[in-house]
Amino acid sequence: MKMLFLLAGLLVQGIAIAQTVDKKQTDLSYSYAELRFVDVDFRGGDGLRLNGSYELENNWLIVGGLTTLDFDNNVDLTVLELGAGYVWKYSDDFDLTSTLRIVRSDVDAAGVSADETGFALSAGIRGLLSPAFEIRGSVNHINLDNSDTYLEIAGDYYFTERFSAGLTLEFAGDTDAFTIGARWYF
Repeated sequence: MKMLFLLAGLLVQGIAIAQTVDKKQTDLSYSYAELRFVDVDFRGGDGLRLNGSYELENNWLIVGGLTTLDFDNNVDLTVLELGAGYVWKYSDDFDLTSTLRIVRSDVDAAGVSADETGFALSAGIRGLLSPAFEIRGSVNHINLDNSDTYLEIAGDYYFTERFSAGLTLEFAGDTDAFTIGARWYF
């Protein structure tokens, strides 16, 4: 709980700084590569997530990601996602987004390996609070061996039009995740 208050304080500071910075970003881009450090609370796991998105014509997207997590009890998890999405322009500064992805997970524990294939569905909003500060929020559902629905909130600060960095919080049942990372837009 202390971590959530700390992160909320950092996001508030980021919003305050973003309000005073010169214009950095004028339009939301959906062609990017992203690298994030992931920390999974209550499970003793951490790792890296590499995400990407490529904007096609008529508001369509191709999305994908690779996540690798190592847990304290010698369990390794690898998740590969590939899919498509659509963007609805809600206003000049905010978009509504949705994605549908095929998900493949592989778990290795003490020499035993198991894998599952399923799907993930996301719906959310993405927008600019100021030209230098972006926020995102989404509801995500993943259906592998067991189904899970989780909420995600995020904020990114734009250092330039092509580079941003920020924090993400994911709340899923009894497991929460915190990520910190950067995006490069192309």
